[in-house]
Amino acid sequence: MKKTTILMVLLAVLILVSTVQAVQLNGLKSTISEGKLTINSANSGASTTSASNSAQKNEAVPKSIPNLPQMVGGC
Repeated sequence: MKKTTILMVLLAVLILVSTVQAVQLNGLKSTISEGKLTINSANSGASTTSASNSAQKNEAVPKSIPNLPQMVGGC
């Protein structure tokens, strides 16, 4: 096959993929704006647990963290 034919096929595939993604993104945008988006309860429970764990970890942050940019010569 010629190089130009291969490049044209690749370009067509990329255009097709980007078109499908644009349609999916537009659908997701309209779903969010209409308020029809729902969250799975199994996922929300896991994220709540991880959020509470991360909140507990943030309480144990050393006092030197706010001075960190000055310690390493930050802007």
